[in-house]
Amino acid sequence: MRILLIRHGDPDYEHDTLTEKGWREAGLLAQAAPSMGIDDCYLSPLGRAKDTALGSLKAMGKEARILDWLREFPAKADLGLSEELPKAYGHTSREDGEDRQSMMRDVVWDMVPAYWTNHPEFMETDGWRESLVAQSGDVVPVYDRVCGEFDRLLEDYGYVRKDRLYRVVQENTKTIACYCHFGIICALLSHLWNVSPFILWHGLALAPTSVTEIVSEERQQGIASFRALRVGDLSHLWAGQEPPSFAARFCEVFSNREQRH
Repeated sequence: MRILLIRHGDPDYEHDTLTEKGWREAGLLAQAAPSMGIDDCYLSPLGRAKDTALGSLKAMGKEARILDWLREFPAKADLGLSEELPKAYGHTSREDGEDRQSMMRDVVWDMVPAYWTNHPEFMETDGWRESLVAQSGDVVPVYDRVCGEFDRLLEDYGYVRKDRLYRVVQENTKTIACYCHFGIICALLSHLWNVSPFILWHGLALAPTSVTEIVSEERQQGIASFRALRVGDLSHLWAGQEPPSFAARFCEVFSNREQRH
């Protein structure tokens, strides 16, 4: 079985669609889509993911099923619960008069490196669940819900998770594609690979319209694991001489004020 995890194109977050560049990226992705051998397609319900898939679906002559749990990883953290929590995200402390709603963080993995690397629990397969960040919000239940839905999808294709591996109930060589988002892709990969999601959230920068290809391996009959053949592939952009978007990255050098800090 093959799983293609495809990030949306360069985003216009304000309007939940694509920028002009993002539409060009999606167009090049659509040109490559018929050669990907995709059998079934699944979409995030968010506009930027659906717009990215639009041309590809037309080029392949396929329809897609919208799965609500493929939306960008929706967990939140309440930074007002501790004096330490704001520091995790680069703030010195809670500002006087700041209301509690403004202290809700909806990109929970976006911590500064000096914080998360000094807390080894973030690097542990299960230890991250006990971290102050995880305990300050709904990261754990959201992660478990998303991964549970992912496993139910894999069950439909004959793979049942047990003891951190997948039991092969029915052999399957189909290819499925999920058009979704950076945060959710990292969460799903961490589940497949049994590692902390924070390692992938901080260790990967998957550019818009990048394709991550995962395949099952059945080295022992009836037991499958999943490995990556390519991560964040942008060959469709290079073929069209379209440079990758900077979205998902931070400044390469701090003095470059034109790049995101």
